[in-house]
Amino acid sequence: MSVETYTPRAFHRQAHDALGNPQIRSNFRRAMDGLMTKRRDVFSDWDLETLRELGANIRLRALARLPDLLEQLEANCVANGIRVHWAEDGEEACRIIREVCESHGAKSVIKGKSMVSEEMHLNAHLEAAGIEALESDLGEYLVQLNEQTPSHIIMPAIHLNTDEISDIMHEKTGTDRTRDVDYMTAAARAQLRERFMNADVGVSGVNFAVAETGTLCLVENEGNGRMTTTVPPVHIAVTGIEKVVEHLRDVPPLYALLTRSATGQHVTTYFNMISGPRKAGEHDGPREVHLVLVDSGRSRIYQDDELLDTLRCIRCGACMNHCPVYTRVGGHSYGTTYPGPIGSILMPHMLGLEETKDLPTASSLCGACGEVCPVKIPIPDLLVRLRREAVGEGRGNVPGAGVKRTKKEVAAWKSWQWLATHPAVWRTSLLMAGKLRALTPSKLGPWTQYRTAPKLAKRSLHALVKTHRRERGDEP
Repeated sequence: MSVETYTPRAFHRQAHDALGNPQIRSNFRRAMDGLMTKRRDVFSDWDLETLRELGANIRLRALARLPDLLEQLEANCVANGIRVHWAEDGEEACRIIREVCESHGAKSVIKGKSMVSEEMHLNAHLEAAGIEALESDLGEYLVQLNEQTPSHIIMPAIHLNTDEISDIMHEKTGTDRTRDVDYMTAAARAQLRERFMNADVGVSGVNFAVAETGTLCLVENEGNGRMTTTVPPVHIAVTGIEKVVEHLRDVPPLYALLTRSATGQHVTTYFNMISGPRKAGEHDGPREVHLVLVDSGRSRIYQDDELLDTLRCIRCGACMNHCPVYTRVGGHSYGTTYPGPIGSILMPHMLGLEETKDLPTASSLCGACGEVCPVKIPIPDLLVRLRREAVGEGRGNVPGAGVKRTKKEVAAWKSWQWLATHPAVWRTSLLMAGKLRALTPSKLGPWTQYRTAPKLAKRSLHALVKTHRRERGDEP
């Protein structure tokens, strides 16, 4: 099966190709409809807005004290026997993880689901160092077999249907071609089980890092997370610095919001709480636990009072599931680790607007993402802010600010400003525009590709009102 490389610079071409692929549109439409229905049903007996408000306040409180909480998290993790590492960016985080692996002579790594490891391209880095990295989440395993990247942050292989998955497993692992989902799941489980037992290092993500207790919380459904964090002799957890929460009691409300918003479940099959390595007398667990805290532009976001809201995200994917753009073009069209609405406000900080300038405009601003966000991130407002940054004067708090600013557009707006502040010239210009309306071009760039070019009215609204008043005798 041929594999294509996707980049955010080619968003428009990739989205166009996806719109022309009926299989992709069908796969996503069916999956998103199901997820939206499950979310609606599971919240039917809950006071959703009260729970969302609580979740938003918990995240805002944690972010307000983020520097202090990170220090508290480090102190309590160290006291629990967890070794804490700080990484300024993905490259440094990869180096830290590679060095930990090399210090143990590791040749194989088994990975639980981790979007942060995806954003820093950990697998490629380890493989370049001669260390095999194998995904154990079923969706991640499938896209790895197919040499693809995830198309959704919760369901990585959601772009594939049953027949496509069967073909991938047959071609890559030798299983029979079948539509029997149980057979394929059992085959994948059998293929991975031995790899768990023989892996030298396990790598996982973190859903919530509790500063109060130094506890790392991991939410999952398949048991691969628990295997990854307990079977190999070394466990490395990697997470963004924003995942910290203040108290252990903050976790249940966020957990309730996460599971219901992501998959429509009351609870997931597994909820892991990791507070340290194996202790004397315990029969399982790793001998070492490492925590890698990754910045990758998050501190820069933290310095902006408005963009700070981006860091509230608990990675549930609800904004994607309800987004009319994502639902039609799929995750790969964005060409980024985080697709959809959350990716459109997060990735510009990580990659810069030079690479991602089209993502903030990949939205109809319908507001669905903001309405369903379990922690009430004002995503539409942040998209508008990033659009302003892209066409601004380059003094914003986002790398690459001003990248879409052109001399022609600046000149046009300055001309408009001058006209709007000189009433006599404005009125004369309107009068002339009405008289010359027949000269309006029929083609106005992309706008008229699917629309008829608008024509100016013969007379302005002010002129019509003035005439109407005169006819009624209201004016001399």
